[in-house]
Amino acid sequence: MKRAVVTGGGTGIGRAIAERLSFQGTRVIIVGRRAEVLAGAAADLNKRHHDELVEYCAADLTDPDQVEQLASRITAEGNVDILVNNAGGNFAADAPSLTGIADGYRADFEGNVLTAVLLTEALLPAVSRPGRIVMMSSVAGLRGAGSYGVAKAALHGYVWDLANRLAAQEVTVNAIAPGFVPDTEFWEGRRNEESVRSRLARIPMGRAGTPSEVAEAVAYLCSNESGWTTGQILQVNGGTLLGHG
Repeated sequence: MKRAVVTGGGTGIGRAIAERLSFQGTRVIIVGRRAEVLAGAAADLNKRHHDELVEYCAADLTDPDQVEQLASRITAEGNVDILVNNAGGNFAADAPSLTGIADGYRADFEGNVLTAVLLTEALLPAVSRPGRIVMMSSVAGLRGAGSYGVAKAALHGYVWDLANRLAAQEVTVNAIAPGFVPDTEFWEGRRNEESVRSRLARIPMGRAGTPSEVAEAVAYLCSNESGWTTGQILQVNGGTLLGHG
């Protein structure tokens, strides 16, 4: 039975990914900062498929010590076949001062890049050969959107570096770049009628995406059949941005 680790797995896209992978019989460890949210998600998913396939571990993935402890706990039970680095978000506040700008860029880099890099490097010795690693990016990383977009673009560089490092070992490394998926915590407090209408107007398909649609793309990149796909940024955005961008 395969083992997967999904960060940011308690809500939104991460939870949808955990659901998709566990429903195909994969054991999934969901990771995040809030133990109570993770516990609720794991209990609900296990109840749905009448099995104990989902467990959780709480950790701050920007803290090297906590990541090291988390990795030790995960690898004590065996190798990791699938790693999905979904944790992230827009952590910068509107602050016009140079100090505020610097704080925002640091926060977005830590929250979107370090969370992926630290856990990946910690788990890498235990990633199965062949194995699958997927990063969660954003359309913002391809077309620019302040410190958040810059952080996601930096994640692409890590994908390409890691894909080169691991290709000969048959470990694939790819990223998913979703567009507007409003049914997530990322959009809480910003889903007013005007902003939704404005974003939908930029999508040729005329509708928003869903967490399950993003999860399906992740599931393909985690499958046995995706073994010749590595170093790619797969867009899932209804045509908002065509091609590589």
